[in-house]
Amino acid sequence: MNPGRKHIRIVSTPPGEAPLWVREKWVGLAFPLAGDDRGSRETYTSGVLTGPRNRLIAIWWRLLGRLPRKSGYAVDVREALGILDHTAPEAASWWRENAPRLLAPGRKFLFQPSACEMVDATR
Repeated sequence: MNPGRKHIRIVSTPPGEAPLWVREKWVGLAFPLAGDDRGSRETYTSGVLTGPRNRLIAIWWRLLGRLPRKSGYAVDVREALGILDHTAPEAASWWRENAPRLLAPGRKFLFQPSACEMVDATR
């Protein structure tokens, strides 16, 4: 782990649209927080399968009030899938095959706080 960044560990199966077996593979893994790593944040979100397919549509949905605000820990998608690849390559492949739009630079997963714990990056 990079000691200069805050990290979370997934401690229970996070909610979401991915199949249960895929979401269960996150449990026990630790990830560095994305961006300014300020901890839990509130942001507009969408489903990984049912959400808008591009940023323009996402802006439109937000203006229409179709994107809810949720709290959570933001983790870079590419970084998270790289870590997931080491322990559950079949789950990482599911993400790449079923939600390829999430692989775009700057995309983030938002993990619900109740499914996470902050961890010491030196461990």
